[in-house]
Amino acid sequence: MIRAPRIEFAVGAFLLLALASLLVLALASTNGRWGVGGDTYELKARFSTIGALRPNAPIKIGGVAIGHVANIDVDPVKFDTVVTLAVNKRYDKLPSDTAAGIFTSGLLGESYVGLTPGGDPESLKPGDEIYLTQSAVDLIQLVGKYMFSGGGAKPADNAGQSANTPDYLQGEASPTDENKK
Repeated sequence: MIRAPRIEFAVGAFLLLALASLLVLALASTNGRWGVGGDTYELKARFSTIGALRPNAPIKIGGVAIGHVANIDVDPVKFDTVVTLAVNKRYDKLPSDTAAGIFTSGLLGESYVGLTPGGDPESLKPGDEIYLTQSAVDLIQLVGKYMFSGGGAKPADNAGQSANTPDYLQGEASPTDENKK
């Protein structure tokens, strides 16, 4: 039995279309970066916690991506996290008092590094460190602390309360006839 050329052409076109869609998917997953970092410069920032921040996460100023996270490492001396930021060279005039924070897009979205430029006339140089940082907020940990702390627990020690303050003003007992004497 002889196959019709139309069927072979349709199968070939389908395979080419499938390969083209895989190529588009591969390009979209790399955000158009091919691993060549020639048009970026590196800055460093230290954080106590980074949450769900991962390499290749975006760096944003006012919601606009200006770079990506190049590397995440732990300082073996101070035991804090050192994040290497690859910033586009178009933004090489960032003030030296720029602040960096780790934020999340939406409630459960991706983490990113947000930069807030300061007002210092001196600019950050390649390899400089951003000293004003804000670590990631762990939402699960916050909810856990609120749920299991009783909502408004009293301090463990009576800090700031004098010995002359009656018990009922410290929230421990209600006034009775015995306390009034």
